[in-house]
Amino acid sequence: MVCGGFTCSKNALCSLNVVYMLVGLLLIGVAAWGKGFGLVSSIHIIGGVIAVGVFLLLIAIVGLVGAIHHHQVMLFFYMVILFIVFLFQFGVSCSCLAMNGGQQEALLNSAWGMLNNKTKMDLESQLNCCGLLNNRESRAQFDQDVAQCTALCKSESCHTCGDLMLTHATVALKILGGVGLFFSFTEILGVWLAVRYRNQKDPRANPSAFL
Repeated sequence: MVCGGFTCSKNALCSLNVVYMLVGLLLIGVAAWGKGFGLVSSIHIIGGVIAVGVFLLLIAIVGLVGAIHHHQVMLFFYMVILFIVFLFQFGVSCSCLAMNGGQQEALLNSAWGMLNNKTKMDLESQLNCCGLLNNRESRAQFDQDVAQCTALCKSESCHTCGDLMLTHATVALKILGGVGLFFSFTEILGVWLAVRYRNQKDPRANPSAFL
């Protein structure tokens, strides 16, 4: 069977979904590792990463079962969901690559405001810093964070966490955007393979289909 035929499309789609399953398991494992080593104690962050891993794992299982059995309904839902994920991930990746310094600062402020005090203190201890950004707009919040800070540097002179994060934010966003963009194209590849494979006939089920 030449590549592009039924068997090749089936094997390619199965292989792609096995990779998605491994990525999903990796996300779940990393979240569990981070929780076990006390790197992040917030149940919301851990739960969010695990939820993404489980979601990716479930999509991969649906795609894998649909590919093995050539199940039309499962393949249809698989390619629709994967296309929606592609649109979302492509948009987020492009936003990461196009984000400037002011937007990075606004994003940090927004994300910091959604964290509880325990998570903030964990981050301050890990990064050895206190508070986010010491500016006029967030002075009250900054003073409150510094008062609650337990980082080792507090007895001397601490950098703000925002300054440390912004120093590496551009590189981190480019890496995240690039990786996200790469995986978004693998998702559109999965959609194309699913559409192609779904419209092909199984020669073993109907040998006369190609006569």
